[in-house]
Amino acid sequence: MALIKSISGIRGTIGGQAGEALTPLDVVKFSAAFGTWVLQTTNNNTIVVGRDARISGDMVNKLVCATLQGLGINVIDLGLSTTPTVEMAVPARKAGGGIILTASHNPKQWNALKLLNSTGEFISEENGKLVLELAEKEAFDFAQVNDLGWYEQSNTELKDHIQAILDLPLVDVAAIKAKNFRIAIDCVNSSGGFAVPMLLEALGVSEIEKLYCEPDGNFPHNPEPLPENLREISKLIEKGKFDLGIVVDPDVDRLALINEDGSMFGEEYTLVAVADYVLKNTVGNTVSNLSSTRALRDVTEKAGGNYYAAAVGEVNVVNMMKANNAVIGGEGNGGIIYPELHYGRDALVGIALFLTHLAKSDMSISRLRASYPNYFISKNKIELTPDVNVDEVLVQMQQRYAKQPINKVDGVKIEFGKEWVHLRKSNTEPIIRIYAESDSNATADHLANKIIADIKEIISVKA
Repeated sequence: MALIKSISGIRGTIGGQAGEALTPLDVVKFSAAFGTWVLQTTNNNTIVVGRDARISGDMVNKLVCATLQGLGINVIDLGLSTTPTVEMAVPARKAGGGIILTASHNPKQWNALKLLNSTGEFISEENGKLVLELAEKEAFDFAQVNDLGWYEQSNTELKDHIQAILDLPLVDVAAIKAKNFRIAIDCVNSSGGFAVPMLLEALGVSEIEKLYCEPDGNFPHNPEPLPENLREISKLIEKGKFDLGIVVDPDVDRLALINEDGSMFGEEYTLVAVADYVLKNTVGNTVSNLSSTRALRDVTEKAGGNYYAAAVGEVNVVNMMKANNAVIGGEGNGGIIYPELHYGRDALVGIALFLTHLAKSDMSISRLRASYPNYFISKNKIELTPDVNVDEVLVQMQQRYAKQPINKVDGVKIEFGKEWVHLRKSNTEPIIRIYAESDSNATADHLANKIIADIKEIISVKA
């Protein structure tokens, strides 16, 4: 059993002892802490709640909504929804905040409370700490009976979300419809099961093969949209009957694409392709996190813009985008952030922009993928003993490669021309995660192994 408290919310496995997993007591405690923070900081007593389709969602939703009402907070419950839909609904409904009940790509035994501020964006690190402090102190003042909050169910927000996407200048419904795309989708039996078909139909796509679109929370495979989890849809598409495949995670904020031959477009390249289209039509800058592919930088600079790297984490990417007036940004896990719509990862707007790009390129999806710089990322980790000072190891790695360009915004990122290595320590375990990118898998692995050998040497000398 696990319970992870962080500045962005609380997540854990269902069942077990209070304080050691995401039990009903923990759900109530952290809902009360967030609701109290909203009341103290916004002078607004309305909160929007929405959830993905995981099995525990209905139970957790009832606990959250009732707790908020008990604080005197009015609840607008979207029910089954997507993370980006909830993000857009918060400012649209003039709420003081939002709670998304989803553990994103985690397996079905997990759930989480993701916390939004009044603009529909993830709360800051500073505010996250305040919420955790309120939870720790259990500093809650519940309302008297005549002051309980009201409860409203609403089911129009997804339609509003999709309409806002259709209204974007860079989404060309006519171009998409003219291509008569045949598309297979895998929505892992969660909210994408109704949201993605609704969007595709609105975009004029009439031939949709649906895999796992029943939103009952029974995930048929690991819900993270990685190649090893997408073998079934890949085999379906390689038979040659489809133009592409679309896969989303349970809360629809990550987008993976599959080529017409069943091969992977590459989750790192979802953002690259969408950014390429946006930059062809909008002059501006881009942002991704430090562990994302260099291909975005290449595409951005080719278009005359500037690329900026943010610390890992959506809130950090959003802050960097705002600071540098980025027209598109996101993360290499298939997360698209398009500020023309809202500042949040959104697979639905990613689908609409990508299909417009594909339609106007007059290429197959595999040819479009081949038009981008080809990089490969090797993802590794080194487990250390608890007595190892990880911060000191990272300092020594900086010194060892002092002649190379180094970024210390989030761990240590070392550049070697167009190659790079990013070292990040875990906040919960004595682990250093090591990401390396090069123009071949073998070279990326070699670079990562060289860095791992350096770390082991530093540790052995210390010992």
